[in-house]
Amino acid sequence: MDGYGAPTVVDGGAAELAILWGGLPTLGAGAGWLLVTGAEWVAGLSWAPAQGLFEAVARLPDPQAGIGGVALGTLGGLLVAAVGTAERLAVSVDTERVRLRRDRADREVGRRAVRAVFVDRKDLVLLGADDEELLRERSDLAAARLRDAFRAHGWPWTDGDPHRDAYRRWVPGLPGLPTGADALLRARQRALDADRGGEARELRGELGRAGVVIRDDGRRQYWRLTRAVPRPRPEDATSAESEVDGW
Repeated sequence: MDGYGAPTVVDGGAAELAILWGGLPTLGAGAGWLLVTGAEWVAGLSWAPAQGLFEAVARLPDPQAGIGGVALGTLGGLLVAAVGTAERLAVSVDTERVRLRRDRADREVGRRAVRAVFVDRKDLVLLGADDEELLRERSDLAAARLRDAFRAHGWPWTDGDPHRDAYRRWVPGLPGLPTGADALLRARQRALDADRGGEARELRGELGRAGVVIRDDGRRQYWRLTRAVPRPRPEDATSAESEVDGW
């Protein structure tokens, strides 16, 4: 691989597209056929849900019912494939910048702004000069492929989060946070508990602008400060810290 030539693109490749556009419609067609052929049997089960639907399908004439079931299943598979294709992440890396494309939206980060690049579980993360998060993007791309692409173009790749040990478990009222950050973390916790992913991402951005970097473990929030935020004095700490679990 030429590290200083053309950009290196990391995406799901042709195999992923084949699964999306070949496998999903085929599975959908099979599911539609099974729905029609098994409708009468399911309708006879007193405990089965949606019996009215299965009774209606069982009354449809053959072979039109089978053809319709296969067609609807195939259409459903195609729709899922279209959504999956739009949500695929493509990462293009060269010596000057990295571009991420998903759902027709592009994001770009210049090389000079980046202090570290790594994969945190399934998230691609880029840190800036103050160890703030410039980018965090969820993907199923192989970490080894991303590593090779960034290293080939001279980016500062690290095997894991270099600040992993700096994170602290958030509990309400914990000292050491910038003004207003605790309220944002409370709001974000409510969003996480209610599975409001968009709101949680928005609040992550607000916390980032306040100098707080967030790392989630399920519904638990862990935090650290960027280098741009003054560290609290040791005498400001209280016994509340003893309530915090280690990372």
